[in-house]
Amino acid sequence: MTTLTLYDAVGAALTEEMRRDQTVIAFGEGIATKRHDLVQEFGALRVRNTPLAEGIIAGTAVGAAGTGLRPVIDLLFAPFMCYAMDEIVNSAGKLRFMSGGQFSFPLVALAQTGAGWAVGAQHNHNVEAWFVHSPGLKVVMPSNPADAKGLLKAAIRDDNPVMFFLDIGLLYVPGEVPAGDVIVPLGKAAVAREGTDVSLVSYGKTVLHCLQAAEALAGQGISAEVIDLRSLKPLDEEAILASVRKTGRLVVVHEANKLCGVGAEIAALVAERAFDALKAPIVRLGGPDAPVASSYPLEQAFVPQAEAIAAAAVRLCARQRA
Repeated sequence: MTTLTLYDAVGAALTEEMRRDQTVIAFGEGIATKRHDLVQEFGALRVRNTPLAEGIIAGTAVGAAGTGLRPVIDLLFAPFMCYAMDEIVNSAGKLRFMSGGQFSFPLVALAQTGAGWAVGAQHNHNVEAWFVHSPGLKVVMPSNPADAKGLLKAAIRDDNPVMFFLDIGLLYVPGEVPAGDVIVPLGKAAVAREGTDVSLVSYGKTVLHCLQAAEALAGQGISAEVIDLRSLKPLDEEAILASVRKTGRLVVVHEANKLCGVGAEIAALVAERAFDALKAPIVRLGGPDAPVASSYPLEQAFVPQAEAIAAAAVRLCARQRA
């Protein structure tokens, strides 16, 4: 084990995969500047900065993937993906299907998202649900450095396009990371804390808030299970259902806008397939339907905090379904 920040864990995954596979290349907005060690080891042909032109970056990646390369592109902030929607959704997501499986498009698109830096609405906007809704794409959002490394290695090796979201608030938070070639499979959630009374299901930085809430709930005699989704698409439906069938109560938490978010899909899944196990209504906690302010206190107010999560769990545990 070694201690790395999430940012450095991503760099470690890139280094290992570029050493392992000569077809892995990296380009995008400032990637050669931010990760100069990659340029020194692999050269400017495999690691390069690009103009600030997200559509061109993504389109080039699709073409490179179609010719047998495995590009990793850095689009910097998630809202900038708006400029590359055609290339990501209509090309990367659909061309493997349209070719009848004759071609694969193994690319990874990195983007930073969420609260933490007070960078304003055009830089901080959690858009992951857009891509969950887009056929042909996989979507990942880790909550810790170990998962960031393992998931990125899996994403690079996958033959489909993967949207890889990095939570800004977690980028420089350190954590233990296994040494060597440790892969975290896409589509496999983690039980971050076991419990019996209520399931807290989340991803990204709100996983940590759920863990804090679970600790506070334990002091009140409530045993909370925390599920870290890690991968939003494919979604580990069985892990979610198994937890809810055990606890009978569900709180889904994410920083993104609650309206039509990932939490809505999880609530529907549980209502359809585990309704009989529920002891109380499903609760969703998410951000408001509004642009994010470029103020740190207001930005943090968008994010469901541990206190709100714990309060929701207490209310659920105090009631039974009629």
